[in-house]
Amino acid sequence: MVMVSVADVKSAQQAWGEGIVAIASAHTNGGDFVGIATNHVNTLYAYQMGPVLFKPTLAAIDQFRPTFETALSYFVASNSACPEDKGFAIKGWTNVRFENSDVIIDGNTALAMGNYFFTAPDGAEVKVEYTFGYIQDSDGKLRIQLHHSSMPAE
Repeated sequence: MVMVSVADVKSAQQAWGEGIVAIASAHTNGGDFVGIATNHVNTLYAYQMGPVLFKPTLAAIDQFRPTFETALSYFVASNSACPEDKGFAIKGWTNVRFENSDVIIDGNTALAMGNYFFTAPDGAEVKVEYTFGYIQDSDGKLRIQLHHSSMPAE
């Protein structure tokens, strides 16, 4: 494996944000948002590689999402895996941007922490705090192995 770089992390973050926007756009336009979300989870998260620690922002009852099915439920609420889900990624987001507080590289893994901002259809931004942990797959692509996000304290 080649050592991960900050550029690799930024590329993975861009792909994640573009995936959220693609899911939202497909939902708004009557497209296959579940298929796009399935691809999003399958290609950006490490569920096929082993355990994934996923604590999404708007999860209170099923706080942790250890399986592909529970992660998909959070994004699109299509499979009834977690009844509390409303489909975070189908809220009409038009942009996602990351502001990293820092990125730590350690061989074939990386940790990133900061804020990410989701642009709503009306142009308003929602700020969310995140920590993502990445691991390289056998093709050298970064996969999310740790995803924790929360709303900032008021």
